[in-house]
Amino acid sequence: MGVAGAGAIAASGLGFDVAVAESTKVKQQLRIEGAAEAHSICPYCAVGCALIAYVRPRPGGAIELLQIEGDPDSPVNEGRLCPKGATAMQLAVSPRRVESPLYRAPGATSWQKISWDDMLDRIAKNIKASRDATFVAVDANGNTVNRTEGIAFAGGAAFSSEEGYVATKVMRGLGLVHLEQQARV
Repeated sequence: MGVAGAGAIAASGLGFDVAVAESTKVKQQLRIEGAAEAHSICPYCAVGCALIAYVRPRPGGAIELLQIEGDPDSPVNEGRLCPKGATAMQLAVSPRRVESPLYRAPGATSWQKISWDDMLDRIAKNIKASRDATFVAVDANGNTVNRTEGIAFAGGAAFSSEEGYVATKVMRGLGLVHLEQQARV
């Protein structure tokens, strides 16, 4: 009885007409339709996951970034992205992205934009003041140590080997002993 019922249902097609289904199908235009593909590498760590960015020129010559996704042809990530890589689009187009240095004076309630030169000068002065205040030339046992204990450095996982080497040399030259790597944090 069950086989006969299934056969009858299959034969009748339940009134399903393919032509009607095709005519009522929702017509949609993809957001990336006609966009050019730009291949890139994820900026967040040293793994090197491949990305595909879909871009389209705007009137006036600017390039509009439409979408970023993992590259399925990559042997590294095979189209998959970690949570940080999946947010690569926000790195480029977020309205909350800060594009210039901001400074808030002690006791102030708002941030003000300052130039990169002013920010780098301020950072250099603060590093010098912290180093001078916490520099230890000789430890409690009388050993020469020449170190500063008031500053720590965390390197980025997206550093190349050369950038990591230079950053480590600079930090060791300042006497830092507290060096860390972002990939381990």
